Amino acid sequence: MSKAKKDFRVDSLGVKIYDSEASLALSTAAIVQQHLQQIFKKKQTATVLFATGNSQLQFLDALAKLNNIDWSRVICFHLDEYLGISENHPSSFRYYLQKRIEKPVSPQKFHYIEGDTLQPLQECDRYSKLLSVKEIDLCMLGIGANGHLAFNEPAVAEFNDAYKVILVKLDSVNHQQQVNQGHFPNLESVPKYAFTLTIPMICAAKKIICLAPGKGKAKIVKQLLEGKITAKFPASILRKQPQANLFLDAEAASLINSEQ
Repeated sequence: MSKAKKDFRVDSLGVKIYDSEASLALSTAAIVQQHLQQIFKKKQTATVLFATGNSQLQFLDALAKLNNIDWSRVICFHLDEYLGISENHPSSFRYYLQKRIEKPVSPQKFHYIEGDTLQPLQECDRYSKLLSVKEIDLCMLGIGANGHLAFNEPAVAEFNDAYKVILVKLDSVNHQQQVNQGHFPNLESVPKYAFTLTIPMICAAKKIICLAPGKGKAKIVKQLLEGKITAKFPASILRKQPQANLFLDAEAASLINSEQ
């Protein structure tokens, strides 16, 4: 496991900076492995929330290749899903996670948000009830181009949301990000609505690991660490979470205060 070249805190948020995304991914996978092994010493199963997106790719690949995780004791959930596309759609988050986690490692159970449901409000209720059964031991996150966590967009994010799962309208920045990252061919094809776990549901996780590698995340990371804590920049809530750690590579950290 590579050692972070910098390790510090901003408010309650731990920050680790690595030389490259490759070393970040390998180290984060090893940290997750060790954390799961500690959980298994205390209880039979671990409950894990998975994120999707380009920020997770190298990490999930490294995690799936590790041999010392008893995946038969891991129950999985995910953070969000588009409304109106099937699990076989190549841009579905179910498709992404089936390919990168469920098929390679065969966890005990993967509870998916059914994005193609005909009754989206009932789906919010169903998934909320599943999430209520067990505490979340570990949550993986990425950060969107507008500072969103999961699909908690700046226009709709609430730090004190009363719900666990909600249906939201995606904003134009998010739409463009999906096209820029190659998930959809054009803006017209990006779904207009999506399911998301809320900010309080995410923050209820006992451990949070947020990955934000790459030069494209540098401005977002600077705002996260040096800006105000506000629902208008949803990821800023992480600075109030002592159980959270932000993992960066040198490019993502290139704009933050060098005195950190």
